[in-house]
Amino acid sequence: MIDFKNELNAAQFEAATHPQGPVLVIAGAGSGKTRTIVYRLAWLVEQGIPPESILLMTFTRKAAQEMLSRTEQILGRPLHGTNGGTFHAFAFSVLRQNAAEIGFPNGFNLMDRSDCEGVVKEVKDSLGFGKKDRSYPKKATLLDMVTKSRNKEVPIETLVNTEAYHLATYSQEMEEIAKGYAIYKKQHGLMDYDDLLFYLEELLSKDKFLRNSLRSRYQYIMVDEYQDTNLVQARIVKLLAGENGNVMAVGDDAQSIYSFRGADVTNILKFPEIFEDVKIVRLEQNYRSTQPILDLTNAILDGAATKFDKKLFTEKTWGNKPQLMVPLSDFSQSNRILDKIIELQKKHGPEEVAVLFRAGYQSYGLEVALKRLGVGYKKYGGLKFNEAAHIKDVLAFMRLITNPADIIAWQRTLGHIKGVGPKTAQKIAHSVISGDQKTMGKFVNKYPLLKEVLLDIDGLRKKNSSPATCLEIIIPLYKPILIAEYPDDYPRREAGIEQLCQIASNYDDLQDFLTDMCLDPDQHNEEEKVENSVTLSTIHSAKGLEWDAVIILDLVEDRFPSKKSMQKPLEYEEERRLLYVACTRARKELIMSAPASIKMRNADFSEPAIPSPFVRELDTVLFDELQESYSGGMNLKKNTPIEFPKASSSSPSPAGSKKSGHMKMGHCKHKIFGKGKIIERIEPNKLRINFPGFGPKVIVEDFVELL
Repeated sequence: MIDFKNELNAAQFEAATHPQGPVLVIAGAGSGKTRTIVYRLAWLVEQGIPPESILLMTFTRKAAQEMLSRTEQILGRPLHGTNGGTFHAFAFSVLRQNAAEIGFPNGFNLMDRSDCEGVVKEVKDSLGFGKKDRSYPKKATLLDMVTKSRNKEVPIETLVNTEAYHLATYSQEMEEIAKGYAIYKKQHGLMDYDDLLFYLEELLSKDKFLRNSLRSRYQYIMVDEYQDTNLVQARIVKLLAGENGNVMAVGDDAQSIYSFRGADVTNILKFPEIFEDVKIVRLEQNYRSTQPILDLTNAILDGAATKFDKKLFTEKTWGNKPQLMVPLSDFSQSNRILDKIIELQKKHGPEEVAVLFRAGYQSYGLEVALKRLGVGYKKYGGLKFNEAAHIKDVLAFMRLITNPADIIAWQRTLGHIKGVGPKTAQKIAHSVISGDQKTMGKFVNKYPLLKEVLLDIDGLRKKNSSPATCLEIIIPLYKPILIAEYPDDYPRREAGIEQLCQIASNYDDLQDFLTDMCLDPDQHNEEEKVENSVTLSTIHSAKGLEWDAVIILDLVEDRFPSKKSMQKPLEYEEERRLLYVACTRARKELIMSAPASIKMRNADFSEPAIPSPFVRELDTVLFDELQESYSGGMNLKKNTPIEFPKASSSSPSPAGSKKSGHMKMGHCKHKIFGKGKIIERIEPNKLRINFPGFGPKVIVEDFVELL
């Protein structure tokens, strides 16, 4: 017999041994979620529940297999009959046996991603869309929009307006493609992965006999990562379990960060309303991080608009406070983070150091610094800087300024001119390199853009222009190419080019800049390089992972949270959860970086950066602040207000100034927005207040009541 009380902590034991009815397990980060599920499975079997009466739903087959395997280990015997797998796998097994009832009398075949893209293209072509339109969305993008529209259960037009406005002119045609795609699949006995879920819901809704049969068979249902379910998955769970069935949902609302895939945090938040007499168990003991890190992560969640209250704690009461690094600028941030990486590598080893960021382009400056010093790294989420096609395009233009004989750069640059294929590009390149004026003249007359490219490159070479000046000329030239070549996601790529401009503005010599851009660490032993490398990762790609030391970049407004989420309450709250996920990846050391200024493109100055509202909300006793001096070192300032460079005397000053009549830092109440936290004072009489659910608002202080 397993000694469950001794093997589990009190909350885990309560969850694992819950006898009957719906139960919601709020599993904080690092709280032993998988262990709880495994012991729940074992406890059910020891209570005499037949393994075949248990249904375990997960988001990956690997997760289900691991849980079932671990259950067998602690039981000491095979676990035959338990159905454990993904929502999609379960749906496929049920639909395959009941295909005729949902309009597939001859059965159906399941399509993979490549098949789906092919069908979308065929439908698009049959409708006559996109002919001779080079900027028309590619088949992969069309499929993404159709899929996301279904998963989020919103019209494509709504999706485009909120997430991909640059595709707005095609929204109506994409709706037509979506309809044609659905018809094509039904006519040809085909399903994609989304269909599996929606057809299963349809089948369970209309076939009462089947629904009752499945409820009788699966008397105990467990769902892992419930915060990641979309709307249709939550409805399927209810159809299978009934309103008061034995369903256990395990997840953490504070780690719901996949709304872009269709995940809906309201599924877990409203679980106690959807099911009757729900037992809620909170797993709050953390087995990963030290208490100083948990104190900060708990504080991040304090400002959340809607949440299940929980306070993570640990027996690891020791450890350093998290650090807030305040580099002078986003450029110096890369160098100071590099210094910190080298320091942390010596303490923990390279494999135990990770740098996390919101968007892939935010690590570009750091990647350049790492390459320059020969520090190996692996990157997850977003392309490596020098592997991104649009960055390589722009650098090709710049390479021609320093070396007119660079045949590879010529071919890449000329290949973007309309009508110029690979062979023609090679001929033009040879005529330019050899100085064949006659041949070059023919090409210039035929391709007007070629003349502009040649004149600009020649002019920049003669003036010995700086990298920043070169980009001022090249980017307007490249912008139409960017939109034409990458119509689906050029706004995202523009952010990468903006980052390239910021990096370039710190160089005087073009050759030095290009050398740093192209430098690569030793490539000879790839396995060794990967094994002894620092991790760079987007936070989304880092979920589920952990390291001894974690550094988080760019904790300033418009970068974290992103600019578009600042005015959208739901997105703003997801950004908060994203920071929570990032911080809870750290076991021993957590470093947050908030550059004091951002270098502006085409300018010789930096503008003061406003630190992230999530950082401004934190009590300064929770972290140690390190400010960069003008000599490049980092000076420790404990428990002092964050001081950022000010552009002028009218810049916002910290709330809570001790001038008479000024409202102090604290909580307040507004008639419309409700309770909020004062985070800044804006002279002479305004306050920046973070209202949970509404985000930061600037309010005249006379209109709020101090609490």
